[in-house]
Amino acid sequence: MNSEGRYEVVNHVIMHNHDLTRSQWHYLHRSERQITEEKREAIETMQKSGLSSTASFNYMAIEAGGEENLGHSKKDHLNYCTRLKMKQIEGGDAQAVTDIMYLELESDPNFFFRFRLDEKGKLRSLFWRDSMMMEDYGIFGDIVVFDTTYRTNRYNLICAPIVGINNHWNNCMFGCAFIGDEKIESFVWLLQTFKKSMGGKSPISIFTDQDAAMNNAINQNAITRFGALKRDPTFKKTFNYCLYKCVTVVEFETNWRSMLQQYELIGEEWFTNVYDLREKWCPALSKDFFSAGILSSQRSESTNHAIGFRANRTTSLTDFYRLFKGTIQRWRSTEKQAEFSCSKSVPSSALPLSGLLKHASEVYTLSLFRDFEEEFGYSIATTAKLIWKQENTEFYAVSIDEEPWSAQRVTYIHESQTVSCTCKNFEASGWLCYHCIRILHLHSVNRIPEQYIKKRWTKSAKSSVWNKLENEKPEEVQYTPWRQTMARKYYNLILKSQSNEETRTLMEDGYAASVSLVDELLASLNLSNTDDASTTETSATAAPETSATAAPETNATAAYETNSAPAGTHATTTSDTSVQQATSSEPATNTATEPPMVLDPERCTTKGRNKRPRGPFVKKKKGKTAAPPTADFGTITPNLRLF
Repeated sequence: MNSEGRYEVVNHVIMHNHDLTRSQWHYLHRSERQITEEKREAIETMQKSGLSSTASFNYMAIEAGGEENLGHSKKDHLNYCTRLKMKQIEGGDAQAVTDIMYLELESDPNFFFRFRLDEKGKLRSLFWRDSMMMEDYGIFGDIVVFDTTYRTNRYNLICAPIVGINNHWNNCMFGCAFIGDEKIESFVWLLQTFKKSMGGKSPISIFTDQDAAMNNAINQNAITRFGALKRDPTFKKTFNYCLYKCVTVVEFETNWRSMLQQYELIGEEWFTNVYDLREKWCPALSKDFFSAGILSSQRSESTNHAIGFRANRTTSLTDFYRLFKGTIQRWRSTEKQAEFSCSKSVPSSALPLSGLLKHASEVYTLSLFRDFEEEFGYSIATTAKLIWKQENTEFYAVSIDEEPWSAQRVTYIHESQTVSCTCKNFEASGWLCYHCIRILHLHSVNRIPEQYIKKRWTKSAKSSVWNKLENEKPEEVQYTPWRQTMARKYYNLILKSQSNEETRTLMEDGYAASVSLVDELLASLNLSNTDDASTTETSATAAPETSATAAPETNATAAYETNSAPAGTHATTTSDTSVQQATSSEPATNTATEPPMVLDPERCTTKGRNKRPRGPFVKKKKGKTAAPPTADFGTITPNLRLF
């Protein structure tokens, strides 16, 4: 302090100082960087939607008008996203994903899941499905595609989605599972659990991943394995005809022998092996069971590897479950769009929409109408010859012009309008073939007989489900239109006010005043509800007991089945039979009211990035070994459903 009483700088040490920050870098100071609560909510929402951390940061930076206006750096953003992921699996990844499934019961009482623990309490297998999957299975569960080719998780567990086909020829999910190995025991547990979850209903046909992909794989290998065939433009057409177009066994055998002779393939080992497996891939040999046309070229490609999860070898079970839910939401959104299109539009056709074709456009979905339209077009080019007649029954030979080998025998009964064909297209696919359509034309039948309209392919296949959902609409869903309307109004007002300081201040003051008024009103309403509840509780306490009967058990209570409870669990043991027969009268001691402690599974190692071994991962000496003790946990088995 100098003689005038003022402070005076007498010494300046430059080495302990730095230049003043330029105004352009001001936003990089730690004091200026903060992820507010609103930003945290936005980041969490974008992370749940599947956006990467970098993508969410770029979006927020663009929305704010540049990184300098965002209020936090990219490093801050990435660190927060990492902390979010770590928080989600706090206590263990397997524990987190099973806890999530217990929480799912609160919003979906019909949610079903089961998981198995080994003797050490480590997760061994896991299966789950939600209530909509059960509804879909009740309608479209005649066809099930069972795929076990996925290993996209950090533990290298086998992901086994169970997929079906809806009335729009789109994939629908029936359930999903993780299993640790490919032992028979694991698959038996999975399929039994799947059947239990669906009330005991079994599918008509099950396609494994090998069956669904076999046509596509055979087609590709036939071209790539033999170099000479690549240069022959006619081979692929000939080979594809044998794969997809042959209707009868005789037609297939004739065309196959002709192909081998024409291209000098007799004795080739690969073609011999493919021929030995012909029952697996040839549609002409699979007409005796319903396959929904899944063995055709387009359908096998659509169901094989249909899931498309955006997961990798580092994906945790918790992240995988989130990705799985996102995939299912996209599938269901696509289904709703298809349902809307069917209800609001009429399919276009190069042929006049009259008679059978018009009726098909009224009852079938747009996708199935295209299949029927194709058969209808073929029927125009066919010739029908009456072979024999007996009372009300007529027998015809129907063939495409100039292709006598394509002839099929069609039987028609006048009184019941019953028509059947030796090609068995209706039995295998669910819609009439062109041979039958030709005979219906011949007898002036202008509407598809009721017995040949398979409900699973119609527009009304899920009408009962949509009506049920409409009646059970949650309260928060009812307010969605209001929320969207108010959000648009406030957003437009913000855009109008952002360029003027006075309008911005007015908006901020108005927001603060609105928050205060809303909080006061809600507080007064909550206080009033609390007083009413206290009065009711007092009256109930004073009333005498009228019944000692326990409340019926709901699915929110967890049950488990075990043959040896793992260490660390305290639930009461119950047999598999008791779990299957769980009803409202089941004793409370047969349920586990608290989720067990679940440890992460051990990572299973395989050779190569995408390879998976046959059988168990750990090679052991030959000989019978006792199965390790396991315990099953999850929801109570639903009662038998009559679909």
